[in-house]
Amino acid sequence: MRIRYLPETLINQIAAGEVVERPSAALKELVENSIDAGAAQISIDIKGGGKNLIVIADDGEGMNAQELEAAVDRHATSKLPDDDLLNIKNLGFRGEALASIAAVSRLKIQTREKGGQGYEITVEAGKKSPVKPSAHPKGTRIEVRDLFYATPARLKFLKTERAEFMAIKDMVQRLAMAYPHVSFYLTQDGAKALSLPVTLDPKARLSAILGKDFGENAIEIAATREGIALSGYAGLPTLHRGTSQYQYLFVNGRSVQDKLITGCVRAAYMDVLHRGRHPVVALFLTLPSDLVDVNVHPAKAEVRFQDPALVRGLIIGALKTAIHEHGFATATTVSTQALGAMNRSFSPAPALPLHRGGLARVPASYYRHTAPSAPVYGHLAEAQSLLYEPEPAARYEAPAFQEPAAPAQGDDGQYALGAARAQIHENYIIAQTREGMVIVDQHAAHERLVYERFKTQMAERGIEKQGLLSPEIVDLAEQAAENLIEHRDMFARLGLEIEPFGPGAISVQSVPALLSGKADIAGLIRDLADDLAEHGHADMLEEKLNEMLSTMACHGSVRSGRRMNAEEMNALLREMEKTPLSGQCNHGRPTYIALSLKEIEKLFGRR
Repeated sequence: MRIRYLPETLINQIAAGEVVERPSAALKELVENSIDAGAAQISIDIKGGGKNLIVIADDGEGMNAQELEAAVDRHATSKLPDDDLLNIKNLGFRGEALASIAAVSRLKIQTREKGGQGYEITVEAGKKSPVKPSAHPKGTRIEVRDLFYATPARLKFLKTERAEFMAIKDMVQRLAMAYPHVSFYLTQDGAKALSLPVTLDPKARLSAILGKDFGENAIEIAATREGIALSGYAGLPTLHRGTSQYQYLFVNGRSVQDKLITGCVRAAYMDVLHRGRHPVVALFLTLPSDLVDVNVHPAKAEVRFQDPALVRGLIIGALKTAIHEHGFATATTVSTQALGAMNRSFSPAPALPLHRGGLARVPASYYRHTAPSAPVYGHLAEAQSLLYEPEPAARYEAPAFQEPAAPAQGDDGQYALGAARAQIHENYIIAQTREGMVIVDQHAAHERLVYERFKTQMAERGIEKQGLLSPEIVDLAEQAAENLIEHRDMFARLGLEIEPFGPGAISVQSVPALLSGKADIAGLIRDLADDLAEHGHADMLEEKLNEMLSTMACHGSVRSGRRMNAEEMNALLREMEKTPLSGQCNHGRPTYIALSLKEIEKLFGRR
């Protein structure tokens, strides 16, 4: 076998396998070119999930004849005027996309620059035709037919048309999030799939894509550190999903899929969300181009930060600050779901029999239908005397509530959670507010309050550690052991003291007292090493400590079934108003549901 040069067409087909592995990747490259060209409107039409046809039309700058002919050649680009890969200011920069797409499809480009002549060119499987005049308006239109027809083996690995279309839609939505000043229109087989007009409000664009619920329950994020700016929106803890696919990170306008965002969001929300649930976030990082390398992946889907620890600290700090500032609020979806459940299960009560003196004696069956727990009393005092006086066996002695020194009040002097009016089923507090009513889960609410007290005490006094009578030796891969030793100062602050014990071994000197006797020390060390290897940081120890505090708080809080008097209920409401993150329990469930008077009246058909 002799070394030889591969033909240009084959080189382009090989490159196409890396740059445009599926229709959505090809479309991404073309849409990014439109954005780089200054387009204000981008229209996209696809057929067959993008395999049969992709058409992109924009109103950007357009090209002249010489630029058009060069555009379909490899490494021809207008994006690197200084030939500096550390100073990339555009979405595209390699000059590979058009040549790669042209090598595996039937490509046609029509374009006209402002005040110039229109031109077009066609390329089939890498073979160019001469540039010729075209009656095309300002901007560029690119038509890609029969994608991968020149490499049939690639077609076998594509997914169904539906799956390819969903990947295309997701890609367009990601670009639309980063560029709200550009309108995006997408049609699939002639049917409108996406319509996003220009908006000057980034939150409005995010709401149009992620849903109205996100718009109503998103916290604005804005922070700057050492020349790096972070902006965007994050959902309240009570607005969560079963997957992390609704977490978006943009770096200098480029959508990236990075483990950094997953780790940062998990660390920020670990205190308010169950591990199996994931918040919805859209974060935008802006930083000098020399502090980030976008040239690490052919599809430009990954980036490498010069100082990842700085970026991580910025994201986690900004998210935690926003969550704490809005921790008292619960997502509007909570009350909406409650109202929806009421409407679905609503059945009118049977009519009461009448006689000449008014209402007849009410049969017991009526109360069994409308109020299985207890009748409704006309006077609160009478209700309290009957409802809050438990049998001795049912009494549960929970820690006493502390009356806050400065209760949270609105501008009109009203309490945010209103005044307690009743307790039902020995677990739910009904409070009346100026705008409606609030239903509080007494156990979930007090669990959060006790948990926050534990955390405050731990922060003030430090984490107690328990020394081991004989150090435990844990064998690891040499690199894993080195990673742990590099972070031992951080572990020591959390009560875990480790020392090197020869190549590939760790000596555990002490563990947090909360975990003493309850943790598999060797398993914990290996989990921490895996966490460091996967994410570059180890939050697992802090999560385990929080889990222990959460368990302690659960056992030390007011139990379901505990009857409370009016003073206790109001004290609980007031303490919730002054405690951070009291809108959700330690597992991310809401501690209260607020219903406005309008919503209540709608249930009764009054509106």
